[in-house]
Amino acid sequence: MRSLDIAGTGMQAQQTNVEVISNNIANMTTTGFKRRRAEFQDLIYQNLRRVGSSSSDNGSVLPAGAQVGLGVKTAAIYRISEQGNLQQTSNSLDLAVQGNGYFQVLLPSGETAYTRDGTFGLSPAGEIVTADGYVVQPGITIPSNAANVTINPAGVVQVTVSGQTVPQTVGTLQLAIFPNEAGLDAQGDNLFVQSAASGNAVTGNPGLPGFGTVMQGFIETSNVNVVSEITSLITAQRAYEMNSRVITTSDQMLSTLTNLR
Repeated sequence: MRSLDIAGTGMQAQQTNVEVISNNIANMTTTGFKRRRAEFQDLIYQNLRRVGSSSSDNGSVLPAGAQVGLGVKTAAIYRISEQGNLQQTSNSLDLAVQGNGYFQVLLPSGETAYTRDGTFGLSPAGEIVTADGYVVQPGITIPSNAANVTINPAGVVQVTVSGQTVPQTVGTLQLAIFPNEAGLDAQGDNLFVQSAASGNAVTGNPGLPGFGTVMQGFIETSNVNVVSEITSLITAQRAYEMNSRVITTSDQMLSTLTNLR
């Protein structure tokens, strides 16, 4: 019976759906996290009577035909790049991007990664780094005698040195945008790398056309909506149960068939 295999694909699809939802809920407090959504496609169809085929010698054709679907498959898991809320931390090195753009991070391998997580700190050499110690690009060093650090919305980093009243500019943070940011390859640790689907990174100063601005003393929270995720979880659970009921019903039909005398 086809229904056994069809319902099996439905259960597998809903299992994937629940896994995506559970990952969203698990990261509801992850800085800069973007929720995911699973998308599905129907599988190929078996033609019992092909639509449009000839049904007689006088040229009449079948208006509908007869096709039986063979189930469902996972097509993609999309990342929803909706802006998360901005939470004030009052930490001078906490930064949030308001609008489009990613911070650039230099990995130990020499590759550039991208992140929306602006929870930054200072290395022993005074460079602005991520929580894992990776240097934020372009490398900006804060003097050891700096009494105050100011980062304006355009990404300009200024410091006030002890004994001086005029701030000094030590560098400018740059953001990266992509033609298709949903195509970025997630690496974990709130980092992404460029892929063939994302297109090449376009870098520029915050505030330029197409680029967001930088907010000092803020972090971007996860854009996960817990109420929406719980609702989706209940829907996925019910869909899983209905597919399992199809398998049970198909098994009962097969049992009836085998008990025929």
